[in-house]
Amino acid sequence: MIMRVMGEGQYEVGDAHLNLLNELDAELVTAVESGDEELFRRAYGKLLEAVKRFGTPVPLDSLEPSELILPSAEATIHEVRELLMADGEGVIPGYPE
Repeated sequence: MIMRVMGEGQYEVGDAHLNLLNELDAELVTAVESGDEELFRRAYGKLLEAVKRFGTPVPLDSLEPSELILPSAEATIHEVRELLMADGEGVIPGYPE
């Protein structure tokens, strides 16, 4: 799955890591629902870090479409809340299968 982190680029993340990312996404949902800014920052930081750690950067000149777009690390809890509420499935929908 190709994921774009706004302002940072695209990462290709293998299926083997998607369930882990979904677990981190669930933590993010809990943090956003709590309204706790510090908890949100930690949870979102962990998710972005995992995307970068387990993903392979897609070359900048590649025209691969992103299957998932994540806000930048500077996104506010409000911005991420709006993204989560768009489909009710978190920022990484469809996993685990």
